[in-house]
Parts: sequence; structure tokens; C-alpha cells
Amino acid sequence: MAPPATSSERVELARLCASKDWSKAIRILDSLISHSGAIQDLCNRAFCYSKLELHKHVIKDCDRALQLDPTLLQAYILKGSALSVLGRKENALSVWGQGYEHALNQSADLKQLLELEELMATSKQGNDALCESETHRPSMPQTESDSLSIVSNGNSSETCKIQDTLGTQAELCGDASDKSEICLKSADNFDLKNESHDEDRESNKSDGQVNGSPDILDTLSYNSESCNDSSDASESSEKVSTSSGDPVNVPEIFRNPISKFIFSDERKGDARKNKKFCVARISNTNSISVDFRLSKGIAEVNEGKYAHAISIFDQILKKDPAYPEALIGRGTAYAFQRELDAAITDFTKAIQFNPLAGEAWKRRGQARAALGEFVEAIEDLTKALEFEPDTADILHERGIVNFKFKEFDAAVEDLSACVKLDKDNTSAYTYLGLALSSIGEYKKAEEAHLKSLQLDKNFLEAWAHLTQFYQDLAKPAKAQECINKMLQIDGRFARAYHLRGLLFHAMGEHRKAIKDLTMGLSIDGSNIECLYLRASCYHAVGQYKEAVKDYDAALDLELDSMDKFVLQCLAFYQKEIALYTASKFNGDFCWFDVDGDIDPLFKEYWCKKLHPKNVCEKVFRQPPLRESLRKGKLKKQEFTITKQKAALLLASDSIGMKIQYDCPGFLPNRRQHRMAGLAAIEIAQKVSKAWRSLHAEWKYSNKGNSKNGKRARRRERINMTSQNRGGAGCSTSSTSVTSSNGIIDDRSSSRTLSWHNVYSLAVRWRQISEPCDPVVWVNKLSEEFNAGFGSHTPMILGQAKVVRYFPNYERTLEIAKTVMKERSFVRSKTDKIIHLSKDGKLEEIMHAKSCSDLYRVVGEDFWLATWCNSTAFEGKQLEGTRITLVKMGEHGSDFAIRTPCTPARWEDFNEEMTMAWETLCNAYCGENYGSTDFDMLENVRNAILRMTYYWYNFMPLSRGSAAVGFIVMLGLLLAANMEFTGSIPQGLQVDWEAILSLDPNSFVDSVKTWLYPSLKVTTSWKDYPDIASTFATTGSVVAALNFSDD
Repeated sequence: MAPPATSSERVELARLCASKDWSKAIRILDSLISHSGAIQDLCNRAFCYSKLELHKHVIKDCDRALQLDPTLLQAYILKGSALSVLGRKENALSVWGQGYEHALNQSADLKQLLELEELMATSKQGNDALCESETHRPSMPQTESDSLSIVSNGNSSETCKIQDTLGTQAELCGDASDKSEICLKSADNFDLKNESHDEDRESNKSDGQVNGSPDILDTLSYNSESCNDSSDASESSEKVSTSSGDPVNVPEIFRNPISKFIFSDERKGDARKNKKFCVARISNTNSISVDFRLSKGIAEVNEGKYAHAISIFDQILKKDPAYPEALIGRGTAYAFQRELDAAITDFTKAIQFNPLAGEAWKRRGQARAALGEFVEAIEDLTKALEFEPDTADILHERGIVNFKFKEFDAAVEDLSACVKLDKDNTSAYTYLGLALSSIGEYKKAEEAHLKSLQLDKNFLEAWAHLTQFYQDLAKPAKAQECINKMLQIDGRFARAYHLRGLLFHAMGEHRKAIKDLTMGLSIDGSNIECLYLRASCYHAVGQYKEAVKDYDAALDLELDSMDKFVLQCLAFYQKEIALYTASKFNGDFCWFDVDGDIDPLFKEYWCKKLHPKNVCEKVFRQPPLRESLRKGKLKKQEFTITKQKAALLLASDSIGMKIQYDCPGFLPNRRQHRMAGLAAIEIAQKVSKAWRSLHAEWKYSNKGNSKNGKRARRRERINMTSQNRGGAGCSTSSTSVTSSNGIIDDRSSSRTLSWHNVYSLAVRWRQISEPCDPVVWVNKLSEEFNAGFGSHTPMILGQAKVVRYFPNYERTLEIAKTVMKERSFVRSKTDKIIHLSKDGKLEEIMHAKSCSDLYRVVGEDFWLATWCNSTAFEGKQLEGTRITLVKMGEHGSDFAIRTPCTPARWEDFNEEMTMAWETLCNAYCGENYGSTDFDMLENVRNAILRMTYYWYNFMPLSRGSAAVGFIVMLGLLLAANMEFTGSIPQGLQVDWEAILSLDPNSFVDSVKTWLYPSLKVTTSWKDYPDIASTFATTGSVVAALNFSDD
């Protein structure tokens, strides 16, 4: 139990007030309030704050007092006066009106009632002079509100009247105080993200504050009305987002800090002009010169002269080391200089000298957040809330830190509480939108973003967040509208160009993306996100000289975060791939062989985004561009559109768009659609040629086998060994008819076509269409393959619901429960068996409603493997997908599917795919060959779907397996004279449909309900020009992907 306030404390309080030492009086009141929380003490402290012109603190204390007693007239008077001085005249009048209504309806102090009448009348007449004086004298002389009641334990009636008259010396001190009405920049938001730069801030009026000068405070405290962030970009399954972003993936905690502050975006207009910070006479020496120096130091901070400000605070602290206000001032200056460790040291000392200084706790929390010390930051901000419960700006700040720390549920709680207390907080609303989006509350998230913009239609950060929100949900038209709004507000807002570049890139409009990214880089030339993305766009469209230049520029930048460092690592790998592609530019596309020509170790590090130091030491580097130019490998090719090319492009666009998922997170991509269509047509042409040969063999063998009309065929496997292991970039020079990834050219025998060859056709198209995606066969990686290289696709990551994949959560949970019941065990992360058959665990598992329930039953991180019933070997079950559950933090988890690719598993699926391919060839190349009878082709359709099922469960690529699987399915259907004319049903992801089916027949039964009715029997595809000869070279393929009628 807290000790009661002593009479000596009350006497000391009265003495301090009589001597006008308001700051020390406040310190005593801090102690009294922490012990008793008496309403009168809250009013007393508000009164003292009013004398120091700390108006926001007046409002906070009055609000707390009115929560306890809504009839307290003194609180209405003080709060209204503070609002009036802050320029919020209408709010002040409303508050006084509320107090007046209470006074009329009950027994009230007539002096206070008359004072309220006078205040209201004066305010209505627009007499600002009285409102101004109320800051110094919140009531007429000798009224109740002009005195400070010294109440012992909150109960005693002992009252000490402190008259508001000044002696000569007091007048002098008052003058000194007047001179120190200094506006202090808000350092409330140490930028926790790494999207903006100093150059941005100048041109964009700072990222978190979009109009006019930075906001100021009525105290030295930070009022965080805005904080910069960018959700991770388009890979939100990782994005964070992102963010953004970013997404947001994606969207991680930065190991390297961004030691920046951004200014709050609080109130506009009069409020901005009238906010003041008054330095009271608070030093032990009662020296006016000390007060003046403190004021001067604060003024220097406001003017950006941080070094000079620090020297002033040093002088003050030399004489009085225990001066909390000077420590906080110097800490603020350090923070603006990005010296956060020094700032934290000063804030810590301020806390040691005055543990009740809530503002010091808050500021240290903000500084720690800027350093990425989120746990400690949240602790400090929580402590600050103990001193100032239900304080909107602290809730806002802690909400943002919780968001950065990916504690999204806590962020939603804090920010929701904040906007209830401060309904006009635009930053809180947009961050609430970000947090709600992260936990899958998309409708509420959109409402929060729009509310922020309703309050301030020029709030650029809110527009940026809403843009990323729409892009993450695959709503490109709405995202474009938001970007257009941003550029109408500020045509030089670099982030808007970056976001539009991201959007165009994600939609396959690389040349448009280059224009926007170039514009963004003209504003902020050191933005590595823009630089890397522009390089990748140049790379994709075949402008390798420009791509290499941008990759080199990205590698030369000095960075300040781990996320950006990852981009630098990728820039190294991408540059090498660009140089490799340039060396193949004028060669036949069939010899473009990333899997065979690029060193396995290089690909391993590329896929895993690892530091390239080891690669540089052990792997042969690509030849420079000048060598490719000298050898004639990179001659510019003019893409002339011919009738044949036009026909193929038109057909490919129509066929390829069928791969599009109609699900949140999957943006339509014109470039990928064209790639898919061209790949499907080439597959159909090459498979048709192989089937024609096989049918001829079947007819020949059938003549000599009248019993059953079947022939014995020997499966021929091509040599899958790389033709060249001389290092990255060494061209394949063998005269063999196959390249290392099994791709056949027109010189090869059609009978050499295997399942691997068929899928490799699609893989090669996928690799060239978006070269910055590391799409490679997993068995072509380094020896690490023996330990298993696994894909990782999360549905829940921490507390975030991954927008693309969370729709599969419920079904995955049910499959996990089914497998656990069937197997009665799972495996730990060290692969030890965890038995579930005892203590009623299986029954608890079957009643589990969430992955958290499963974790509670198992008690540790675990994984389980689904199975795939084999068609090739009766009774055999292949290892399907691993469903993993790993605890993340106190409240989060990583609930994902992971597909390991070990040699043993690879061999099992290779045999299954070989048998599936043979079954398909048998189904079509016999009596059904060339048939246009839909019913006769049923076995062919089913065989194609079964092979697709095993491919999706195999997942043999580092990425891109979903697209490749569907492209091959379209090509095989086309080869069998069946064209898919419909679209994939809304909300359905075909790869997940296969992964979550334990038997191929259940997958076939599910898919054929929507696929088969949309199949049209046709042979018109046979009239298409040959893909391999029409687009013979790598350069012509790149040009075809780039060509647009726009």
C-alpha cells in the first residue's frame, strides 16, 4: 500500500506555489497523485501546468479529473482556457458550455459559474486577449479557480490560497519566462522504418508531416501524431509487406537502426501557430540566466543547431547535473543528431533524478524503438502510461512500436484506444489500418485508412499506406487512384513514384515502371529500393548495359538496414544473371540454360539470399558486357512484328491469361500471361510432335500384336548431367542434342521427350520472363541438396495473416488434425517423434479450433507430413507436404507448409512422374490419338490432372512451381485438342487444392467440376506458327515478352 501524503509535503507544496516555483510544485504533485490519485491534486497540477503554459498537460489532467467527477467546474475552466490558447476556440467554448450546463443543474460555486459565463461571453465576442490571459490567470483574482488547494491525503479541508499577484522579483521572473516561450520540434517519432531519406524529407515536407512546418509541442515531450512507414512491397507472403510493404512481406525487425526523427502531423492552422513551450524557473539556484540558457538551448534545437544546443545544455548541467529538463533537452538534441545511445543515456539520467517524469520514460521508449529495441521501448512507454493513463499520444506511440515489433493485436488495441481519446489523430487511424490489415481485418483496415484521409485529405503517408493496402489485395485500379492523389498533392513525392513503379513491375509493365522509378531516383538518387527495382526492369526488357549500371550503383551504396543489405546481395547475383543472359542474347533460346550453365553454389546462395563472399571466392564470374559485345553475342535486334508473330502473340495472350488466380494478393501480370501462353503453345507443339511419333510406333507395333493391341515401350531417359560445370557463365558447347536441363531442340528425336523435358520448357520461359526470380530446379543446387532444400509458404507469420495464403488456413488445419489422428505422432524440430496417443491428446487435437490449440496440446515446435497415394506403386504412400508449427514470440506462430526436396524424396517423385507421363502417352497415342470426341478423351484429361497433382506435391523448383504446373497442364490439354476457355474459380488456388488432397483421385474429382465444362475441343491451335522458329533466339523471346500495342 502506498504511503499517505505527509503534512510536510503539503506545506512544501504551498511554499513552492507561493514562490512561483511551479515545476517543483508539479514534482510534489506527481508524487501525491501516484500515491492517492486525488481529484483535487489533478486540478492542482493542471493549475501549475497552466502557469508554465504546458497546455496539453493541463488538458490531460483535466480530462482525468472529469472522468472521476464530471461536475468539477474548475477542470472545465482550466481545460477550456488551455484549448483556447492552443487556438481551438470552438472546442474551448464547447468545454465551457458543458461546465456551465452542469453548474446550472446542481449546487455550484457561484464565483466559478460567473467566471464560466464571462469566459463564454468573451469567447463568443472573439476577445482573444482574455483567452490569452487565461493561460497565466485561469480565473479572476480571488476566485476558487485562482487558488491551489493543498489537500492532505485528499480529504483535509485545509486550504492555502495562493493569490495570483506578482512582486517585483516575480515580475522579473515572469519576463524571463515570457522570453523562453520557445517552440520545440516534435521528436515524437523516431523513424523506425527505412523507406525515406533526408532528400525526401526536404522535397516532401517530411514523410510523416506533409503540410507546412513541423508541429510543435506545449512541452518538451514528443507528441507523436505521425510516424513514417512503408509496408513492404509486393511479396507480402514473406511482406511482411514490407513492409511494406511492404508490405506489407514480408514485411522484419531491422538490425541496423535508422537514427532519424520525423515530425508529427498534428493540428493545422491556428493550433500550429499558437503551440508554445515555456521554460519555467526550475533550477536549484533560481537563476534567471539558467532559465534563459535553457530557453536558448531549446531554441537552437528548434532551429536545427544541435551541436550548439548541446553545448548550452552542457553548461547548465555542469552547474546542476541533476537538472532533468536540461537532460531531456540535451537528449532531444542528441536524438536529432542520430546519436541515440547518447540520447538514451540522458533520458535515463533524467529518470534517475526524477523517476516520476513520465515524459522522460516516453522519450526513452521512442529512442529505443528507433534503435530497434522494441521490447525495451514498449516497457518504457508502458511505464509512461502508468503516470499518464489513457493518454492518446502515448497510446499512439506504443501502438506504432507494437506494429513495428509485429505485435499486431497489441497495436490494434493501443491504436483503437488512441482514436477513441483523440478522434482527429490521422496517424493513429492509418497505423490502425496497417495493423488491422496485418491480422486479416481488411474491411476495418480500409475504413481506418479512409478515416485518416477524411480528416486530412493531404496526408501523404496515409495515401501511401492505402496504396500498399490495395496493391496487397490485388486491387490495382484503386492503388492507381491513390498514387494519382499523392502526386496531385506533391508532384515530387518520391515514394509515390516508387509505389507506382512497384505496381507496374508487379503487373508486368516494366517500361512504365522504369519511367516512374527514374523519376523517383531524380528526387532521391540513393534510394536502393528504386535503384534495384529499376535494374531488374532493365534486366527483364533486355537493356543489360543500363541494368548492370544500376546493379553496380546499388552495390556501391552505404546502407543502414539489414533489409537494404539483402537487396545489395541480390544485386550482386542479379548482375551475374544479367551478364549471363547478355552472353546468350543472340544464341538459340533452347541453349539458354540457367540450371546447366550456372554454378550450383551460386544458385544456392542466390535462392537463399546469402552474402556472396563465398561465391566470389569459389565461383567463376561472368564475362563483362564488353566481351559479349566484342564477340557479337549482344547485337541489338530490331523486333519487327510479322503476321506470324502477331498471330502467336494474340493467341498467347488469350491462352496465358487463364493462369490468373482470382484471389487477394495475386495481381494480373500481362508479361506473365504472355509468357504462359507462349510456353503452353510451345509445349503443345513439341508434345504433339512426340505423340505423333509414338502413335506411329503404336500403329507399327499393333500390326504384329493382335492380341491386345498394346506395345512394349522402353522408356528412354536422357542424360540429365550438366554439359558444362566450368563455372557460372561458361556456355554449353557440347554437340549433344539436349541441354543440361533436359530441354530438347528440333534436332532431337521426339522419343527422348520425358516429363522433365516437358516441364523444363515452361521453367525456361518462367526464368526469362522475370529474371529476378530465382527459378531453378532444386536438384541442380549444390551438395546442400542432400540435406534438403525446402520451400516455405506461411499462412500465419507471427500474428500476421498472409494475404495470399491465409484463405487455406482452415483446410490446412483440418488436414493436420487428420494426419495427427491417423499417425498418432508428430516430429519435433530435431525430427524426434512426439507421441500423441496418451493423456487424451488426440481427443484434444480433434477439438482444436486453431493452430494455437494444436501447439498447446503438443507443447513444442513440431511438423507432420501429409501423404500422396501412389499410382505407380500400389499401396505406396509418398511424403507429401510438411505442415509446420513454430512458436514466434509470446503470442505469434509460424504456421506454414514446407516442401523438402531430399534425394530420396526426389527419386520417389521422379518415378511417379515418369509413370504418370507414360500413362498419359499411352492414353492418347493409341486408339484415342487425334480424337475430337470429348468423351473419348476422358482418360487423357484424367491422366493430365494426375500428373499435375504429383507435380504440385513434388514442388521441385525453388519457386514458380504453381505457375509452371498450370502452364504445362494447359499445354498438354492443347496437345490433346482441348483448350481451356474458362477461368480458375474465385478464391481457388489449384496448387493448394493438390497439396491438401491426400489422393490424386480426390484432386481430379475436385478440379474437373470446373475445368471440364470449360474445355473446348479444337484443332485450331495447330495452325499457329512454330514457336521455336518464330522466336528462335533469346533476344527475340525477350522482345516478344516486351512488345505491346500500347
